[in-house]
Amino acid sequence: MSTRILVVYYSATGNTAALAGALAEGAGEAGAEVRVRTVAETAPPEAIASNRRWQGWVDSGPHHETATLADLEWADGLALGSPTRFGGPAAQLKSFVDTTGGLWAQGKLAGKVATSFTSASTAHGGLEATVLAINNIFYHWGAIVLPLGYADPHLLESGNPYGGSFVSRASAAPDDTALQALRIQGRRLATITTHVATGLKTGE
Repeated sequence: MSTRILVVYYSATGNTAALAGALAEGAGEAGAEVRVRTVAETAPPEAIASNRRWQGWVDSGPHHETATLADLEWADGLALGSPTRFGGPAAQLKSFVDTTGGLWAQGKLAGKVATSFTSASTAHGGLEATVLAINNIFYHWGAIVLPLGYADPHLLESGNPYGGSFVSRASAAPDDTALQALRIQGRRLATITTHVATGLKTGE
């Protein structure tokens, strides 16, 4: 049976969705069965309407199925992604995470391999803080936190060993450098998750 990878993201303008798609592509290239899911938009209409790109993204949806707790239980490994909001993940992603208490209490999230990714409009706008904040969720779940690292030479260009990220200057869409880093992250997630899941199943 293929390793099962879940990618859950929130995106306001499409940038984080593009990163999620690249990560999913990389995981698929490594032989994983992949699900990509988004989370519900909870911002009030007036907030969305205040940003033309945000409104456009909402109007062009739905983009993926909405994540469920069953998706989390299904996965062997997972990735969570969000744009940076004041140095942390968006409330929309956090709202979904806050529904996972039942799975956590049953120990059903422990032992999963987990990684995170983000985007922001400025280079020092909280990219690393957001990835680390998402990783805090994984610690509480008992998941195995997987950084992106620098093992692949391409990652020396992306500059973030904590998790894939992109700086969207002047509302730019993710570039090839960022997308390739996310593909590498997806391949790494699928590969390491396979090793962990195989070991757990055989008791080794």
